[in-house]
Amino acid sequence: MEGKEEDVKVGANKFAERQPIGTAAQSQDKDYKEPPPAPLLEPGELKSWSFYRAGIAEFMATFLFLYISILTVMGVVKSSSKCSTVGIQGIAWAFGGMIFALVYCTAGISGGHINPAVTFGLLLARKLSLVRALFYMVMQCLGAICGAGVVKGFQTGLYETNGGGANVVAPGYTKGDGLGAEIIGTFILVYTVFSATDAKRNARDSHVPILAPLPIGFAVFLVHLATIPITGTGINPARSLGAAIIYNRRHAWDDMWIFWVGPFCGAALAAIYHQIVIRAIPFKSRP
Repeated sequence: MEGKEEDVKVGANKFAERQPIGTAAQSQDKDYKEPPPAPLLEPGELKSWSFYRAGIAEFMATFLFLYISILTVMGVVKSSSKCSTVGIQGIAWAFGGMIFALVYCTAGISGGHINPAVTFGLLLARKLSLVRALFYMVMQCLGAICGAGVVKGFQTGLYETNGGGANVVAPGYTKGDGLGAEIIGTFILVYTVFSATDAKRNARDSHVPILAPLPIGFAVFLVHLATIPITGTGINPARSLGAAIIYNRRHAWDDMWIFWVGPFCGAALAAIYHQIVIRAIPFKSRP
């Protein structure tokens, strides 16, 4: 029996876990150092061309995002038979696919936010300055307005008679239902953004290749599948604002607060959950 027990001990040491998991993995930093938080105010950014280049990238990305997504929505709603169109699944793919492509294209320039809620969540996590965050949000909203405007320009009558892609709470649901759907949907998106772009995770799990835009785009796709029947899926205040301004009907403005409060609350919860619960940053000792 003693020999067998010795064999077990030798085997346990010989075939130890190659890749620590759970909290054991978190203790291995692999030479990773937590970057300092971005300053809240950084006026020097205003003198840098890269600052304005990033804002232009956010404008163009949100413009293209609204153009493709709203045009897809118009193609679906104008048809009397949804079987002859791409349907809800196609709309969800248009939104998710465009986010995948645009985040891939702009991540190295602006970070590829394309969404004021994402920008707000990253601001709370001190990933960018307040000046840059406000600039991004303005450019995102302007891009969304222009994107929806181009779609309306193609066929004004069709655009105005088919809802203009504006977000509203669907009949049969309360405003509370719509708000809850927006909060949870945005939480999923922003939590995915934090996880996919976590530098420490990338350093620790360098053996697992990951293309960050892919899970982000897929999260957008899944959230749209779930919440299109409820609110048309906002989870992006710029997208909701751009469509509402160009469509400009009273019922498009009645629920607008839901598509700002909901995404911002969801983004804040995702930032708190990732930074405090998952990363435990406030509890780490500073050197």
